[in-house]
Amino acid sequence: MESLPNPPVPQKIGADSNGSAANSNRLFDLRSSLSSVKLPVRNGAEVKLRLGKKMGSEARLCPKIEYGDGGYVLEDVPHLTDYLPDLPTYPNPLQDNTAYSVVKQYFVNLDDTVAQKIVVHKNSPRGTHFRRAGPRQKVYFESDEVHACIVTCGGLCPGLNTVIREIVCGLSDMYGVTKILGIEGGYRGFYARNTISLTAKSVNDIHKRGGTILGTSRGGHDTLKIVDSIQDRGINQVYIIGGDGTQKGASAIFEEIQRRGLKVAIAGIPKTIDNDIAVIDKSFGFDTAVEEAQRAINAAHVEADSVENGIGVVKLMGRYSGFIAMYATLASRDVDCCLIPESPFYLEGKGGLLEFIEKRLKENGHMVIVVAEGAGQDLLVKSMQSMDHEDASGNKLLLDVGLWLSQKIKDHFSSNKKKMSINLKYIDPTYMIRAVPSNASDNVYCTLLAHSAIHGAMAGYTGFTIGPVNGRHAYIPFCRVTETCKKVVITDRMWARLLSSTNQPSFLSHEHIEDANKEDEPSTESLPNDHDVRISDGSI
Repeated sequence: MESLPNPPVPQKIGADSNGSAANSNRLFDLRSSLSSVKLPVRNGAEVKLRLGKKMGSEARLCPKIEYGDGGYVLEDVPHLTDYLPDLPTYPNPLQDNTAYSVVKQYFVNLDDTVAQKIVVHKNSPRGTHFRRAGPRQKVYFESDEVHACIVTCGGLCPGLNTVIREIVCGLSDMYGVTKILGIEGGYRGFYARNTISLTAKSVNDIHKRGGTILGTSRGGHDTLKIVDSIQDRGINQVYIIGGDGTQKGASAIFEEIQRRGLKVAIAGIPKTIDNDIAVIDKSFGFDTAVEEAQRAINAAHVEADSVENGIGVVKLMGRYSGFIAMYATLASRDVDCCLIPESPFYLEGKGGLLEFIEKRLKENGHMVIVVAEGAGQDLLVKSMQSMDHEDASGNKLLLDVGLWLSQKIKDHFSSNKKKMSINLKYIDPTYMIRAVPSNASDNVYCTLLAHSAIHGAMAGYTGFTIGPVNGRHAYIPFCRVTETCKKVVITDRMWARLLSSTNQPSFLSHEHIEDANKEDEPSTESLPNDHDVRISDGSI
């Protein structure tokens, strides 16, 4: 991106009581004391803009970028003082909390950042960093001033109730907050449903239940109605739990809040069972989903192993990303073939899936196939009438690849000249997995996410999503987690480990591999000296 000699001031800024712009240049005040390279100066602030992806006809801005020595780039998150510069600060009540008195250095240094890329070469630039999450010494809300609300949106996922519980208990126990509302039924609950009062006592054991006590829904996002409701109710902290579509909605809410000049912090907690949210290491509920998927795979293996030429087909979640299928396959070691959206495959002909099934049945007498729900959709639309429909969240409605694949396998062996008899069992555990409570690992992870979100909101940060980046929790601008979808890199070592485990062919042509390599190349359009890489699977 070319340098802007005189960077324009974004139009979406706070307004004072008369409706005029409220000190718009404060939007670019970077409170960090990190040294910066010299850039064009505007009213004392050294700035540079990065345009995010467009939503509709409007370009979203990720405006808080700071450059430092050695190719250092800080993608900071907005702060309430960007458009409300005269806000008072207060001592963090955690300093008087006996539970935290033993911590040697509990408060996070203002200059602490988290690197997006940790594997570097000797002469490579330091790359992109994000603001480190955690409590600050000064907060921008007094305890009795806080009026918080929590909303859950989109599909179910293990851990939703745990996040709700830990936000409520964290606000209450750490910061002494007493006014916390639960918004029922997703985004539309702001203007079409009642709210419920949440206390530490009322949420004490909800983490033992699946689903969400607040209810959820897809769609229903009306920015103006939602912000009107927030303003009318006097809410000043909003915690939004949901996937990439929900985070896009949260970004729109933040922009309208900023336009009106309201002292309201918007914090997002990313939720997707598919683990396909960009930048962060993983999303909550993923570990539980992989663990629960083992039950279905084990059942399929038992069924297949108990009969002659038995085939077990298990369909798992994974609309665009095959992380659950890949990790469940690696964990099981009973799977003979794993099919995911990122890795094309074909049925007929030499080297095709059907030929591999025949070979494996002759060798072992049985086999287990795991298929992600988004796999093979290009093959389905060729053989079936395409349904070009979307759900309320804007996700394309997929054809059932599990049923289609099962039928194709049956047809192949019934029409084969050899007349090989097979026994096929199809298992779809999708809704069973989504509805279970989170396991111990996810419970701990949900606690860290909730507490980090609380610390950020109390410290005045807003318009951010919380998540671990290389093991360290960080505040990430909404635009970064919504601009792309994290996917399995099929030219990576983790996918190679899977192929080695299942001994399945890759089903890839040379052209497929070349295309995969091109997709995995880091983009250099947005930021100079910013060699981002997609954090996909934690390969070492």
